[in-house]
Amino acid sequence: MLTSPASTAPAAHRFRSKVRLMPLVALIFFSVSGGAYGLEPLFSSSGPGAAMLLLFLTPLVYSVPVALFTSELSSAIPVEGGYYQWCKRAFGEFGGFQIGMLQWLTSLVDMALYPVMFADYLSNIVPSAADGKTDLFTIPGFGPIGSFVVDEHWVIGVVCVVVPLTLLNIRGIKSVGDSSMAFTVLAVAPFVLLAVWGIPQLFTHHVNPVAPFAPAHTSAFSAMGAGLLVVMWNYNGFDSISTVTEEIDEPRRNLPKALFLSIGLIILAYVIPSLGALADGGWSKWQDGDFASIGGSLGGTWLMWAISIGGMFSAWGLYSSLLMSNSRIPFVMAEDGWIPKRFVRTSPKYDTPVMAIVVCSVFYAVFCNDSFSNLLDFDVILTNLTLLMELAALIALRIKEPGLPRPYRIPGGWPGIALMAVPLTAVICWAGWNVVKEGGATLHHTLYAVAFSVVVYFPLRLYRKSRAVAPEAAAAGEATHGSHPQG
Repeated sequence: MLTSPASTAPAAHRFRSKVRLMPLVALIFFSVSGGAYGLEPLFSSSGPGAAMLLLFLTPLVYSVPVALFTSELSSAIPVEGGYYQWCKRAFGEFGGFQIGMLQWLTSLVDMALYPVMFADYLSNIVPSAADGKTDLFTIPGFGPIGSFVVDEHWVIGVVCVVVPLTLLNIRGIKSVGDSSMAFTVLAVAPFVLLAVWGIPQLFTHHVNPVAPFAPAHTSAFSAMGAGLLVVMWNYNGFDSISTVTEEIDEPRRNLPKALFLSIGLIILAYVIPSLGALADGGWSKWQDGDFASIGGSLGGTWLMWAISIGGMFSAWGLYSSLLMSNSRIPFVMAEDGWIPKRFVRTSPKYDTPVMAIVVCSVFYAVFCNDSFSNLLDFDVILTNLTLLMELAALIALRIKEPGLPRPYRIPGGWPGIALMAVPLTAVICWAGWNVVKEGGATLHHTLYAVAFSVVVYFPLRLYRKSRAVAPEAAAAGEATHGSHPQG
């Protein structure tokens, strides 16, 4: 059943806390990037020339289109839930459920990375924080089954990232946005220093930063394909800010501005420090976290420490901003009756969806594990599937509701949409083809996730009907500020 236009009308005064333009830019920066941390494998897999080309081309064909349709759909449907509401309005309850469930499944992988990332960078400064297992206690005579062993990395991630940033999120989007501005400065500043130390050495050492274009015995096309998923991961997430649209001050004006300001900031945050790092050479062996050791080689121990500390602030910013956006999906799905209404409960003091925030963080803490770092490809492919659904919703709503007020409209009419959509679809299909061709765990994980999302829809649909939920009333904001359902 398709929802009516009224079902996506914003609930008046549902959220007191609002985020303004510059904190919003910082939130988008961390929803997508967090700085050049994690960019190192792009250079080792693609080579300096291909990597630099990807850093400039990918936002044009991948990020700008997402920013464009996010701007149009968020300004036309300025409600909490963002892409969930767009697909529900375009394709009915099945479409809304699928994108909500797939995005939430993706977040289980994505959010598991950042507490581990924090612990990794902390171990550069405090070696005792390095990954290890601690046997808390052993019951004599019971052997291995009588031992309780804890992963120190997991404890550090939960205590230093998950718990404090969950509490910060409960305080509301303004607190998250203001802190994100500080995290942005602290995460980016070490890379400015890396560029200041490294770029002059490109000239003094006569280093061509874009040579060779690709690794030895690798074609240019293969080199670009090898790094595509890595660079996509570093440029995706511009649509995630849409889930908090009601919590943005003047979203129809500020969100499009913030999206395009953040694209420019992210490109600079990637390209400039990468140029500085290439002065050190050794790009063929770069792996996650190597920028810290590169900084140590170029500037000394102090720069290695600075980049490591910046990585910790980056992990904080990433976790905080993405927890904010991800937690709104179970919140709006609970409003529509897909999951228990307890998820609609808000904090009496801060007016935030406290139950959704806490439960999401509990899941992320449980899934927080080093092994998830090898699921980056799965993360990207599943995200790309949801981006295609959002693009389809844009086109469907242009056809179904041509009279829908669109304060921001993608320029150029249908030719403009085609100019945006064709390259985006092509690059997503290219990335998907590379995964299908290679097969393996990424393809299997993706198929399992899609199958799970489809299968679980049917029992939850029965659950929803058994609770006699009226989706139109729920989405219109039945649970508004001051109403805290107990069931």
